[in-house]
Amino acid sequence: MKNFRLTVQYDGKRYSGWQRQGNTDKTVQGKIEQILSRMTGHAVEINGAGRTDAGVHARAQVANGKMNTDKTAAEIMAYLNQYLPADIAITACAEMPERFHARLNAKGKRYCYRLCDSGVPDVFTRSYVCAWDNRLDESAMREAAAYLIGTHDYRAFSSVNKRFKKSTVRTITALEIERKGQELWISVQGTGFLYNMVRILVGTLVEVGEGKRAPQSMPDILISRDRQQAGMTMPPQGLMLEEIFY
Repeated sequence: MKNFRLTVQYDGKRYSGWQRQGNTDKTVQGKIEQILSRMTGHAVEINGAGRTDAGVHARAQVANGKMNTDKTAAEIMAYLNQYLPADIAITACAEMPERFHARLNAKGKRYCYRLCDSGVPDVFTRSYVCAWDNRLDESAMREAAAYLIGTHDYRAFSSVNKRFKKSTVRTITALEIERKGQELWISVQGTGFLYNMVRILVGTLVEVGEGKRAPQSMPDILISRDRQQAGMTMPPQGLMLEEIFY
């Protein structure tokens, strides 16, 4: 059995997220596994570096899978791209050591959330940008973002179940807000993220930008560990998984 690393790009709007699910075949992982299983003649399971939610996109998701095949990495990549739907593409494929695991070996991830708060949004980017009616105060959002960088317990910024027993401590190494034309790009980089964490972080910063919250309230939200104290969960289409670090 050979272990292959795949770099995957996908438009998530038609899918119920990355992770394979028993009640639907509309997942990115499921689509790739189906084609690899057909190619090899045996069941293939792949491991993704991150589990993006329904409607979230990825520019460079990473996955690995072990398979019994004589095909080269280039031939596997060509086979997948021949049979995958047009909104999923394999941009790189390489044979890796047996112990490589896309999720367990990942050192960090970077996401970017795009929103348009500058009037009429561009109709051609509506699937990748969240339209927002109110102009946002960027300086207040940057002030709030500074409190969220570092190693903290981010349970308040997650939709994890109350019975979730694993650690909710994570490290955010960068949280940058940049205006690009009519859009705000909010880039979040860290060692790992909880369920819905990036979308809730962005939602909380948006509420700061609207004047509904004070930037200085971020430490109290972190200390509370209470989801109700943080902001809204932003719509999925504005979020892109940009990069996985190893």
